[in-house]
Amino acid sequence: MILFASTISLSAFLLFLVQPLIAKQILPWFGGTSAVWTTCLVFLQCALLAGYFYADALTRRVRPVVQARVHIALLLISLAVLPIVPSASLKPLDGGDPTLRILALLALTIGLPYLMLSTTGPLVQAWFARRYAGLRVYRLYALSNVASMAALLLYPPLIEPAAAVQWQAVGWSVAYGVFVVLAAACAWVSRTALPAGEAAASADGRAAAASAGPRAGPHGPFAAGQGGSPPSGAGMRAGEAAPAWRDLGLWLLLSALGSVLLLTTTTHMTQNVASVPFLWVLPLALYLLTFILCFDGEGWYRRRWLAQAAALARAVMLAGLVWHLEFSADRPWVSVERGIMEITHAVPLYALGLFLLCMFCHGELAARKPAPQHLTRFYLMVSLGGALGGLSVGVVAPLVFDWTWELPLARALGVLLVAAIAAVERAVWRLAFGLACLGGALYAFDAYRDDIRDGTVELSRDFFGTLRVQATAEDSDPDARWRLLHGVIIHGEQFPAEARRAEPTTYYGESSSVARALLSLRTLSPQTGQRVGLIGLGALATYGLAADDYRIYEINPSVVTLARERFSYLSQSAARVTIPLGDARLVLEQEPPQQLDLLAVDAFSSDSIPVDLITREAMAVYRRHVRDGGAIAFHISNRYLELSGVVRQLADAVGWTALQIVDDPPSSSPLFRTTWVVVTANAELIRELKDGASAQEIPAPATPPWTDARNNLFEVLE
Repeated sequence: MILFASTISLSAFLLFLVQPLIAKQILPWFGGTSAVWTTCLVFLQCALLAGYFYADALTRRVRPVVQARVHIALLLISLAVLPIVPSASLKPLDGGDPTLRILALLALTIGLPYLMLSTTGPLVQAWFARRYAGLRVYRLYALSNVASMAALLLYPPLIEPAAAVQWQAVGWSVAYGVFVVLAAACAWVSRTALPAGEAAASADGRAAAASAGPRAGPHGPFAAGQGGSPPSGAGMRAGEAAPAWRDLGLWLLLSALGSVLLLTTTTHMTQNVASVPFLWVLPLALYLLTFILCFDGEGWYRRRWLAQAAALARAVMLAGLVWHLEFSADRPWVSVERGIMEITHAVPLYALGLFLLCMFCHGELAARKPAPQHLTRFYLMVSLGGALGGLSVGVVAPLVFDWTWELPLARALGVLLVAAIAAVERAVWRLAFGLACLGGALYAFDAYRDDIRDGTVELSRDFFGTLRVQATAEDSDPDARWRLLHGVIIHGEQFPAEARRAEPTTYYGESSSVARALLSLRTLSPQTGQRVGLIGLGALATYGLAADDYRIYEINPSVVTLARERFSYLSQSAARVTIPLGDARLVLEQEPPQQLDLLAVDAFSSDSIPVDLITREAMAVYRRHVRDGGAIAFHISNRYLELSGVVRQLADAVGWTALQIVDDPPSSSPLFRTTWVVVTANAELIRELKDGASAQEIPAPATPPWTDARNNLFEVLE
């Protein structure tokens, strides 16, 4: 018992620990976008599918002795790819959609160990059921999900700060070696039949279970008991026929819907609710928690009220895309207003909604789980549904939809499923309630679609997220602006009026420290033209003169396309503008020294920031490209991260001074409140920036300097 439980727990822990560990290593290579995490989830689900297919084929078609030999051999072969450190040769060298590159990188780096870990759940449970017949094998499935959630929740606050990423990879590899020993022991123990004493005890247990009377199996396509929680092991019992196609289809549908709900909620929360790092942890933890509760078998799932609660949650979550509750101290009532919901209300709403929805999907799965001799087929279909759901959201949806329409569509489909269950059970009141919720969901979906289309000039979507060009008013209005949004982040604005098109807006106004540094360097170092670099496409090019060279580093080709087709900062700039596509640091590492007067690093106002652009190694790359009298400006305006101390340490690493300057224009201004940190050794520039501005030197932080191997966003959370 201890051997089997330990093997399953360790495998599940390592399976989910490798996700953040490997994502941390490759995230900076692909722009720091949350889509990297989604792609890693898709890889996880596909690897699980392959592992479950292997487990199902091995247990059903191969003799126990051969099963043990084959599995032990593969376990030993998988040790050859350790430690799990991705090769630098796999870094992307250009822009474009990197989905296939990420999947190939993961396959080469962790493919075989990941496959062996993914086989453990169904395979070891099948061995356990064969050796200890009559015991509750599905409790091991709940145990594996507990271990998975523990890895997910422990990594950011405890494991990540404890060691550099290379040592984390080494530690994981050592633990994987322990897992190989345990898994090989399970295989070896399970190659033979039960000892006589254990077989007799197992037979007695089965006889006692039989004398307790038969349990009701499923009746009809949706039945699994009449409203209450199904007893542990409900569904097909030992000795029953193999699952029918109807059962396989339901397992597939329910698991796919749960996967789609997880990924769409995660995408919405990280891109359209708030740009908070680690917000992706919450949905996945709740998703795993529902598996734990539903498969523990202690009556957590109660269909009678959970089906209705899930239907209502779907409708309310859709309504939350359009309306929010408005509280006021000067009135006793609460009003419903149109607009974006505050993070303090949105996160609890979508977290609770996801929990209820997944409880319904996974509760129905648990109610239909088969007898132990068919569990590998059950897990195979659950994994196939999860993989199809992940692929539909992570790969297909960005190619088919111009916006995240899969979010409301998935919720409407879930309400329809609840109504279908009520219709089959002939539960009139639940059917009426489900149809009412479906009508509300469709109405909210229609209102949400109108809101997205309102004022929208163009929608665009790719691997890096959703982009929207929005007009704030008619072009004839002198205050009208065209706005480029990436999720909830405003990338830039421009006045369409001819007289104001060249006017810098948002983060690049003349009062901003980056503009002041640029103009001061032009005055202090008169020469034939300036050389300026910009990481992240912005409006800085509007300051360019005919003799200037502007080099803009942008990873997302869609941003470049929209900037050229919908905005005119690039086309009307007098300077020569070139835009190399790709990750800025990777491109800069390959280029010869550019002798830049100013390098503006504008990449830290979004969610999963590209950490590779704010480490000591990155600073060394920047310093190589900036001339001695030049400057590096970091845009650190961010609602959730305080990065000034990190930049101060980068300045110390090259012996320069860091000045933090906050620009706080009046509310009537088209400019935003911005915080830039200018790093320079130019004493005259420092005096210019301090003169009449709220410039201040940054105190040295107590945290260690950030490097490629050691950095932690928890240290800088507001």
